[in-house]
Amino acid sequence: MSDQNLDAKTVPQNALPIIDVSGLRSQAAQARQAVGRALLEACLDKGFFYMQGHGVPERLRQSVLRQSEAFFALPEVEKNAIALDRSPCNRGYEPLRAQTLEIGQPPDLKEGFYSGPEIPAGDARVLAGKFNHGPNQWPAALPGFRPVMEEYHGVMVTLGRLVMGGIALALDLQEDAFAGFCKDELATLRLLHYPPQPANPEPGEKGCGAHTDFGTLTFLDQDDCGGLQVWDEEAGWIHAEPLAGSYVVNLGDMMARWSNGRFRSTLHRVINISGRQRYSVPFFYLGNPDYPIRCIDTCLADGESPLYPDTTMEAHYQAMYRATYGDETITT
Repeated sequence: MSDQNLDAKTVPQNALPIIDVSGLRSQAAQARQAVGRALLEACLDKGFFYMQGHGVPERLRQSVLRQSEAFFALPEVEKNAIALDRSPCNRGYEPLRAQTLEIGQPPDLKEGFYSGPEIPAGDARVLAGKFNHGPNQWPAALPGFRPVMEEYHGVMVTLGRLVMGGIALALDLQEDAFAGFCKDELATLRLLHYPPQPANPEPGEKGCGAHTDFGTLTFLDQDDCGGLQVWDEEAGWIHAEPLAGSYVVNLGDMMARWSNGRFRSTLHRVINISGRQRYSVPFFYLGNPDYPIRCIDTCLADGESPLYPDTTMEAHYQAMYRATYGDETITT
C-alpha cells in the first residue's frame, strides 16, 4: 500500500478493540472463553487491538524504555561495535535507514536493536546453523542494559504463551492446542528509535514504511509521542494513539496464513510528526521454529481447501526476512 500522503484520520480510541486478557488466568472457564470470543472478533476484523490486563510490571516497562533511550544516545562508534552485521543470528544494532519495509519507498527513518533468547555459540542448534539461533550482543557501556532486556524477554514469552491459549479458544480449539508451538520458541525483542520527521522529507519518507509483520503475534509498547498508523479498509489510515498501561497487539503474516486468511495481518506504518524523539519496543512472538504450519482445521469451511502449502515457522520467517533485507520475492 504505497502512499505518498502521510496523513491519517484521528478516530475514537475504541475504533480498535480494547481487550482485557486477565480473564485467561482465571480458574473459571467462562472467563477464559469470554476473552477468546473478544480475540476472535478482533482477529477477524483488523487484527489489531489494545491489550490490558497483561500483567507486565510497569516498573519493568519503564526500565526497558529508559535503557533504550540510553542505548540510542551512545556514540555511533559504541553502537556500531555491536552492529547487526557482526552477528550470524541477526542480533545487535541496526543503523538509521538500514531497512526498507515498504518496497519502492525511501529507507525507514529509524534505528534499532535486536535481541532474542540467549543461545550459546556452542549449542548444537547454533552449530547446525539454525536461523536466528545464537548469542546476543550487548553494549559494554551500559551494564544495566542486559539484565533488564533479559527479564523483559522472559516476561513477554510468558505473555505470548498466555495469549496463544486465548487464540486457541478463539479458534474453537482446546486451550493447549498450541502447546508444542509454545515450546523452545523464538521471540525477538526490538528497540526502536525514530528521529522527528524532517520538515522537508523525501517523497514517501516515513519512520517505518507500510508493512505487515512477519510472524505470529506482536506486542508493541510505545512512548507517548504517537505515530503508529493502521490501515482500515473503510477509513483509510487511522491513528493508533498510545493508550496508557496498554500494549498494541497485532497479528502477523504467519497467523493469517495458519488461519487460511481468516485472521487479519494488517498494514501499519509509523510517521513521527511529534517533533520529538520517539521510542517504541515491539516484541515479536514467533513460536517453535520446527513446528509444522498447516491450515488449522477449524478455519476451513466445508469443502474449502487450504490456500497455502505446509511450511514451518522457521521456513516462513526466513522467506519474509529475505524479502525485506534482500529484496527477494516471497515464495512461501
